[in-house]
Amino acid sequence: MSGDRRANELWYRFNQATLYDQSAEIKEAYAEINNHFGGNLPVTLRETWFAQYREPDYPANFAAFMAPVRRALRILSRVQLDVFDTYYARQRDLVEAFSYFGQGTLFDPRERAGLRVHTMDAAEGEAPTAYHTWFLFMRAMMLHGIDAERWRGTAPVLAFAWAVQNTARPAMDEVNPPLPHRTVHRLARTWLPLTTRRLDRAFQSFPGPPGTTGR
Repeated sequence: MSGDRRANELWYRFNQATLYDQSAEIKEAYAEINNHFGGNLPVTLRETWFAQYREPDYPANFAAFMAPVRRALRILSRVQLDVFDTYYARQRDLVEAFSYFGQGTLFDPRERAGLRVHTMDAAEGEAPTAYHTWFLFMRAMMLHGIDAERWRGTAPVLAFAWAVQNTARPAMDEVNPPLPHRTVHRLARTWLPLTTRRLDRAFQSFPGPPGTTGR
C-alpha cells in the first residue's frame, strides 16, 4: 500500500459500500435510478442536465426531473456520508482525502487489478467523466433537501479533485508521484471557494474543467 493510510482506507471502504459489496438496500437504490434513466445513467443524466441548465426555470426543472429517484438518493446519501464520517469526523478534512484521490497517490493492492489506485476511473490519457455524475447526484440531493448542507459543502471539494485529476492525469494501476504543492494549493484556491451557482457553470465543461478539455 502506498500513500496516506487513512485516505486509502476511506476510499477502499467507500468502494466496498457503493460498488463491490453492496447491501440489498444499495442494490435496490441503484436499480431504481438505472430504471429512471433507461439503463443509460451517466449519459442521460448528463445530457438532460446540460439542456435543462439553459432553460429559464433551472434549477426547478432539474429538481422535478430527479424527483422520482428521491428515495434512492436518500439511501445513497446516507451510505456515502456514513463512510466519510467514519474516517473524517470534520468535513473540512475531506479536502485532503479528495486531493490524494485526484492526484492518484493512493495505491491499494486490495483493489482489483488494473484499478488499484483510488482515483476516478479513466482511460489512459483521457479525462475522467464520472465527476459529472457524482456532482449531479449531489446537486439533486441539495435541491431535494437530502443532507443538503453536507453536499453543498462537499461539492466544491469534488470539483477541486476533478481539477486536480485533470492536471495530474494519474495512471490507474501504479504508484503516481504527487503534484507539486504549489500546484495543489493553486487549484484549492481556485475551486474550494466556489458557490453552487458557479459550480453549475463550471460543470457545463465536459469532460475536463474550463480551460482544459470542455464543451
